[in-house]
Amino acid sequence: MSPVQVWNGLDEVPAGIGPCVVTLGNFDGVHRGHRAVLNVVVAKAQAQGLTSVAVTFHPHPIAVLFPERAPAELTSLAQRLDLLSATGVDAVVVLAFTREFAAQTPEEFVDSVFVGALRAAVVVVGEDTRFGVRNSGTVQTLVDLGADRGFDVVPVPDVGDAGRWSSTRVRALVADGDVVAAGELLGRSPRVDGVVVHGDHRGRQLGFPTANLGDPIEGLVPANGVYAGWLTRLDLAAGSADRVLPAAISIGTNPTFDGTSRRVEAYVLDRTDLDLYGERVAYEFVRMLRPTLRFDGIEALVTQMHADVQECRATLAVAGP
Repeated sequence: MSPVQVWNGLDEVPAGIGPCVVTLGNFDGVHRGHRAVLNVVVAKAQAQGLTSVAVTFHPHPIAVLFPERAPAELTSLAQRLDLLSATGVDAVVVLAFTREFAAQTPEEFVDSVFVGALRAAVVVVGEDTRFGVRNSGTVQTLVDLGADRGFDVVPVPDVGDAGRWSSTRVRALVADGDVVAAGELLGRSPRVDGVVVHGDHRGRQLGFPTANLGDPIEGLVPANGVYAGWLTRLDLAAGSADRVLPAAISIGTNPTFDGTSRRVEAYVLDRTDLDLYGERVAYEFVRMLRPTLRFDGIEALVTQMHADVQECRATLAVAGP
């Protein structure tokens, strides 16, 4: 699959692009509901020989309009673009969301983005899509404008088991540490990315060397606890040996040692030979094994860590040394 084209603003959209099949949204998390819409976009574009384009915003509109209510982002912009690329869309337009941008009427938005820049032939949207000043534009607004301006509108019904697939639901589940349920909504395990930095080296002294993520961490960090998951070395090419490794991932303040700073660190199962400092890595959270606990001494902690590794190995279905 060729990498997706990313256009930062309408000025970067090539002249003469289109006709296009277009969708729009925040796409935070690029969950299964988002992908249901994006799959329709890609399929229609391929069937008609058109260009498939996703239009998204950055920063999150609520962060601009109501910063005190801004949700924690499931994915950074870079992660979002990677996930959008994996859906097969040809291009992504990233529009800078500002108060001036938010003041556009639905007609102004459609004329500048869909008609003027992208020459949309088809616009595919979720049935709850709202756009324009004070979210005054609806799917019916799009249908009416499309009839006047020459593009078709395809609404995609909300789907999901036991309720809608939504970024809000995923955020709540990740914040509670229920990464299994969050993964079902996302269609993949929740993930964070970062660069490995030096920590206290306490894990190595205990026989469990860990890779600590430094700030900033991309993605929403789950609740404190110990998780079974995977460590992916992003600087290595896909398919490389030791690129994806089974790991026990710990989130918390190390209360046994009276720690105060919250850390995200991973022990690669049965490996003490890795030097990951300075590497970009991703941690994928498969299942929470237990909450963070305070132990009465190092011996009790090490005993529990051995038990955690055994449970992690069983969860990930990987063999021991």
